[in-house]
Amino acid sequence: MPARAVTLYRQEQTQHQSSKHVVHHSRKSSSQVVKKKQVQATEAMAEPAYTVPAFRERAPEGMQEYQRVAAHFGRDLVQLQQELHRMKVATQEQVKNIEITREVKGMMPLRKDIPAEVPKAPDFLVSLRSHTVWEKTPVKLFCTVSGQPNPIVKWYRNNVAIEPLSAPGKYKIENKYGVHGLIISRCAVTDSGVYSVVATNPHGKATSKATVCVRRPQGGGELSHLPGLVPLLSGIRPSKLEVTLLDSFGVTFGTEGEFVSLVANMVVVPDLPNLPPEAMWYRDDTLLMPSRWAEMSIGGGVAKLTLPHLNKDDEGLYTFRVWTKDGTTEHSAYLFVKDATPTVAGAPGAPMDVTASDVNADYVLVSWKPPNTTHEAPITGYFVDRRKSGSKDWVQCNDSPVKVCKLPVHGLTEGASYHFRVRAVNKDGISLPSRMSSGVTAAEVESDVEVIKIEGKYDIAIRQEDLQGVYVTIPGPPTNVHATEINKTYIVLSWTPPSPRGRAPVWYLIEKCVGDSHIWQRVNTAVQLRSPRYPVYDMEDKKSYRFRIITINKYGSSEPSEPTAPIQKVDPYGVPSAPGQVIASRNTKTSAFVQWDAPKHANNLMGYYVDASVIGSKTWFPCNHRPYKHTRFVVHGLVPGDTYVFRVQAVNAYGLSEESQESAPLFIDAALSTPSAPYGISLLNCNGSSMTLAWKRPKHTGGSKIKSYYLDKREAESVEWKEVNPSPVVHRIFTVENLTGGVFYEFKVQAVNLAGVGLPSEPSKAFACEAWTMAEPGPAYDISFWEVRDSSILVQWRAPVYTGEGPITGYFVDMAKKGSSDFVTVNAEPVGHCYLRVTGLETGASYVFRVRAVNAKGVGKASDVSDPICAKALPGTKEIVCGVDQETGDIFLNFEACEASETSKFNWSKSYKEITESSRVSITSSGRHSKLTFVNPEKEDLGIYSVAVTDTDGVSSSYSVNEEELKKMLDLSYNIKHPIIPLKTELNYEILEKGHVRFWVQALKLSSSVNYRFVVNDKAITSAEGCKISHDVSTGIIQMTVEHFTKASEGTYTIQIHDGKAKSQSSLVLVGDAFKVALKEAEFQRKEHIRKQGPHFSEYLSFHVTDDCTVMLVCKLANVKKETTFTWFKEDEEITVDVPPNPMSGSCSLPIPMFSRKDQGIYKAVLGDDRGKDTSVYDISGKVFEDIINAIASIAGSSASELVLQCTPEGIRLQCYMTYYTEEMKTSWFHKESKISSSEKMRIGGTSEMAWMQICEPTDKEKGHYTIEIHDGTKSHSRTFDLSGQAYTDAYAEFQRLKAAAFAEKNRGRVLGGLPDVVTIMEKKSLSLTCTVWGDPSPEVTWFKNEQEIVSDDRYKITFEGGKFSSLTIKSVYVEDSGKYSINVRNKYGGEFVEITVSVYKQGEEIPEPKLGQMSKPVATPKPATPAPQPVKTPTPPTPTPSIKSPTPTPPPSVKSPTPTPAPKSPTPPRSMRSPTPPRSMRSPTPTKK
Repeated sequence: MPARAVTLYRQEQTQHQSSKHVVHHSRKSSSQVVKKKQVQATEAMAEPAYTVPAFRERAPEGMQEYQRVAAHFGRDLVQLQQELHRMKVATQEQVKNIEITREVKGMMPLRKDIPAEVPKAPDFLVSLRSHTVWEKTPVKLFCTVSGQPNPIVKWYRNNVAIEPLSAPGKYKIENKYGVHGLIISRCAVTDSGVYSVVATNPHGKATSKATVCVRRPQGGGELSHLPGLVPLLSGIRPSKLEVTLLDSFGVTFGTEGEFVSLVANMVVVPDLPNLPPEAMWYRDDTLLMPSRWAEMSIGGGVAKLTLPHLNKDDEGLYTFRVWTKDGTTEHSAYLFVKDATPTVAGAPGAPMDVTASDVNADYVLVSWKPPNTTHEAPITGYFVDRRKSGSKDWVQCNDSPVKVCKLPVHGLTEGASYHFRVRAVNKDGISLPSRMSSGVTAAEVESDVEVIKIEGKYDIAIRQEDLQGVYVTIPGPPTNVHATEINKTYIVLSWTPPSPRGRAPVWYLIEKCVGDSHIWQRVNTAVQLRSPRYPVYDMEDKKSYRFRIITINKYGSSEPSEPTAPIQKVDPYGVPSAPGQVIASRNTKTSAFVQWDAPKHANNLMGYYVDASVIGSKTWFPCNHRPYKHTRFVVHGLVPGDTYVFRVQAVNAYGLSEESQESAPLFIDAALSTPSAPYGISLLNCNGSSMTLAWKRPKHTGGSKIKSYYLDKREAESVEWKEVNPSPVVHRIFTVENLTGGVFYEFKVQAVNLAGVGLPSEPSKAFACEAWTMAEPGPAYDISFWEVRDSSILVQWRAPVYTGEGPITGYFVDMAKKGSSDFVTVNAEPVGHCYLRVTGLETGASYVFRVRAVNAKGVGKASDVSDPICAKALPGTKEIVCGVDQETGDIFLNFEACEASETSKFNWSKSYKEITESSRVSITSSGRHSKLTFVNPEKEDLGIYSVAVTDTDGVSSSYSVNEEELKKMLDLSYNIKHPIIPLKTELNYEILEKGHVRFWVQALKLSSSVNYRFVVNDKAITSAEGCKISHDVSTGIIQMTVEHFTKASEGTYTIQIHDGKAKSQSSLVLVGDAFKVALKEAEFQRKEHIRKQGPHFSEYLSFHVTDDCTVMLVCKLANVKKETTFTWFKEDEEITVDVPPNPMSGSCSLPIPMFSRKDQGIYKAVLGDDRGKDTSVYDISGKVFEDIINAIASIAGSSASELVLQCTPEGIRLQCYMTYYTEEMKTSWFHKESKISSSEKMRIGGTSEMAWMQICEPTDKEKGHYTIEIHDGTKSHSRTFDLSGQAYTDAYAEFQRLKAAAFAEKNRGRVLGGLPDVVTIMEKKSLSLTCTVWGDPSPEVTWFKNEQEIVSDDRYKITFEGGKFSSLTIKSVYVEDSGKYSINVRNKYGGEFVEITVSVYKQGEEIPEPKLGQMSKPVATPKPATPAPQPVKTPTPPTPTPSIKSPTPTPPPSVKSPTPTPAPKSPTPPRSMRSPTPPRSMRSPTPTKK
């Protein structure tokens, strides 16, 4: 050990002896001292560093490059010279250093060599020193020990060996260069004690001891969390920033799904925008990193942790730790996260902490923690869902709920990433899903491929088989087959993959057998298993199984593995046993410290749930929502003044244990301690030998009522204090006697409570003992504040002890903002009482007050300035409520305190004078409630009533009872004491079936002992035949039913009700017109009842229109049977329908298709059988007819097609197709917004399937928009067509073409009649074929025989007379004249052919049977000059093809007119359609010139 180091530590030891008992009040200064000493010790023990010679510092890369250049390109002469020069200089320097070293050794005095190892007992060169530190700060104990051989060092606390592994992170033991150290991180008060270090070797033992005292800052109280949860730092990190934490986050409460931010404010010196402090956030023992669940920011003196979507996984102790110059500073607080509202009432909360472990190629083990259940039904199981990364679809993994909090999931896709979540199930429903787990990738854990890196640049993959030297293809059997998870639901088999694997991917088959049998059965027949894990479910209870595994690859299968030992499906642990005794103690005003004994059987304990219940409520609520690991917990969020009991449950993977026994009831208030020091000692009066003093109560009462005070005094020039009052003083005012006049005195006060005597106050100012003789009054004292609200404060004080030369007449109150000396007088005129309500204050601002008393001589001395008071109401502040007791009718004032302690009392005052004993009121208090009840309220009781709660932060309220308020309350009290039964409805009546009349009244509330009676025309009515009286307590209805309501029933009806003390009466007058209306209705209902005894109409005739515009008359029937008949009539004439009506169906209908005006009339339906008959009449006319037409128009208008353009020989027609059209429908046509009336020019009409409008002989004036509107009584349906531009041009051209075609058709040549179809004639007879023809101009006529034109000669004579009659005469016919004869009649507009068959037979032959013929059917030939018609092109979109049922469908374009002129009838029958003319005649319709 260097001598310098020894000297330094001896100096420290000396300094320690002089400051051993000094308490360090600054955590920062303590850490600075420790750090400084540590640095000095390190410097003393430091050895000289070895310096690498300069010529050895060439980098390997440079040398390689140097060799490469030398080998391939030769040396560069200049570079070589520079390198040689550098090496030469470096060698010279090294030689000089060696020479200097030898000279120094030679100059050193000769000394005797000491043997390397001299036996020596342990000896402490530097002993331990004691430390006093603040709580939560680290401390380091270190010492220097020597000895030969090196001693073994052991550390102890209170003679108990310290084992660092027993409390990870708590202790750290170091040994550097013979300096041994023990670092205690985050000291707690319980770490106080005697620490010792023992050094031992074979030659002896040495011990060094020191005391560590851990102090808690004054007023710090119990921490809001428990120490030991945050991981401790292993060393101290340097920082150049000085960081001081200011206001930081406190205990926080949140709900799942919400977001919360934890904010820590700090002062950073220097505050550099680009260099924020280095900070860390912890939850319990986990360092938090930025993620989707946690967002962190720091800068501008603010550090923030935002949890954007809370889950119960987020519950825990949060610690913010920031690096400073002297180490770290930190702040911790607990975050509670309660369950979100479930989707199903009674469903459990969501599970939490879902993790995936034991990941393999197609297998993973999912585990979680169960939720707490206080009022919900027990959990019966869990569902696990999985989702592939990148997908939004969740897939349920288990078909039935699993009861244990872990589930093996198999069948995963190798290489895919998965997330998991869990839902809990009970008898009421399924919980919300938990937070999803972190993503895991299904991948093989163990591989037969090893990757070797060479010089960081190359990878070589080597299989295990390659190292064995033998080429093996078939895999070996697995080894170490065993069960890693066993419970009553499943077991998980695990094994070690085979070696060798057979140079190909392998999979596994599992076989099982029952007990010791050797009958093996395959388990995974349908699953190709690639992971060395597999869950087995299908195992019977109370049976043992053995398992073995077979490895398979593409080359074959291995031998089976060694079978497992027998495995039985059992729960090896089960739920833990119940925790032991639960002890609850006070912590703060809103928290309690709960600790308990661990369960005897932990069974892999996860943690604990703590529940609480308010005494008397019998309802338990959870205190934590995530299992807590330790056996102590601080419960927050409790209501001050309430009394609670606590219980604990242990948690493991199998669920929750039984509840522990309840703790003893605990009243929530701050923990008891001695009070703080009184302050504000003031002088109220002095008579020259005595002084009257007053002081202010301690700011902290220590959780108990201040019982008394003790005073001490001393002369100003003395240092010795003397006791003033041996017996305690109860009030905060006291007169000190036996003082010496003209001497200055100082005083101090101590307060006493149940915990003991508190700290003394600071000495008062030096008061001179001189008699007061001023005329003005002395100062007021004891200024207090009550009823503090956001904009007002009630200031109270006590009257001065010294009144001056006259009585006090009033007071002035002065006010100033905190920190200001500019006082403003609040009241312009003095107030005559010792209180004043100050209003108009700024919310959140702090004010100070003082009071000046006034008498006839003037304004006296001002009181001491009060403590600052903030104008802000306490959280949860409630006001006094005035009410009337609903049972007794007493008027009361009720107050509920927002907080109260166990010793709190309610002090009621009237006009701010305390009510002690009074015959006018009575006061009762319980818990946080107090009630003041007026005994016999009168005007004397008017005034301001106030209440103040002692031992609280000024909880108080007031209420002004004025004359109007009192009158209102007295009226309400009278009604309660002299009750009237409130009626929900007065006496009323209704007509029932059969003509019965029900009289009834409804009260708001009736008891089972109610009495009542009905009085009709001053005669009491009782329940008898024909009159029934009853009541229903649950509904409050009293009723009387009169079965025979006649003219004698006219009169006044009254009901009188008695229910306990309450009474009520209601009357109904039924006379005159009111009675006649009731009687008429009763008679009608009586007749209706009789009618309904037989078959009758439950619904009379009505109509509705179907989608095809058929009008249906419908009615509904009731009380029918098979023999019941049903008949339809119109105008008293029976209607025969195609389908007979079926009364048994319950309804009948009469369809009226194609409804029009002709269907108007009176329709009647008659229903009857042997029990009677009923008739329903329906008059379809007037309004009913109009309603039907409108209903048809609504359907037809909705189905109307777009307007279609159609040309005719007469003009241009616009058509609108619809389901049904009739002229009774309100249909209007418009041209350019002008309504069109039917005329010769514009014709309007329609058919049953369309409406049309035709423009006859159109001109340019008819161009424009055309619209049809169909009105259905409520709205109109319109369709529009634009007849202009090209549409009009094309339509007009088509019209002209059709007009010409019609004219040609009318005037073409044709045969009007006279020719038969067949002529039979005997040989040598004359044949004359004669017909009438017509045409304009007169047609040409040509005759043909067998398609050859006949020329007139001696034998064939052709005549054509007057342009009307044409004939063909054959003289003396022969058999050769038989054949087909035809006539062609033609003019310039066209013509037609007519065929005649002539049969000639010889004389003596049987006459052939002639064929009965008809008039020859003409075959018209078109005019060749007329081109084939083309359809008219319009700009309108294609229209639907009209129905084939239309009687006038749109004809296709043809040479004929769409309305051809019919030919006149002929007495001869028509003939064949075949034309006898040759094809050439068809090509040339004009006659051939001779």
